[in-house]
Amino acid sequence: MDDDTYRALLVRLTGKASSADMTAQERNAVLAEFARLGFKVTERQARRRVFAGRPKSIKDVPMLQKVEALLADAKRPWSYAHGTARRMFSVARVEWLNHDQLHRLVAALEIDARRKSVTRSPVCSSAT
Repeated sequence: MDDDTYRALLVRLTGKASSADMTAQERNAVLAEFARLGFKVTERQARRRVFAGRPKSIKDVPMLQKVEALLADAKRPWSYAHGTARRMFSVARVEWLNHDQLHRLVAALEIDARRKSVTRSPVCSSAT
């Protein structure tokens, strides 16, 4: 449907040339008219949230899933893991690490998680 036909239909049904100016009831009337004319109502597909820097091969490599879990627990972005890989192994992306390097990266993230949990835990005071 071209724009002129669409605008003519809106004006014929509601007296308004833009759906932005319509009330919810008028928009529903327009949708009902489209359905009467044979248009199918389709639900939007849920968009999967994609995190910046997330490797595309994460489903294939269990150690990358472990890295993702550790990052999520620490509330750190993927760029943190990429930067750590760059500093530790001079490799720009986590997905390019070999098996041994991935294990060492996971160990470093686990040490970081332990260190972070120690600093965030409340200080125990001993009552004497």
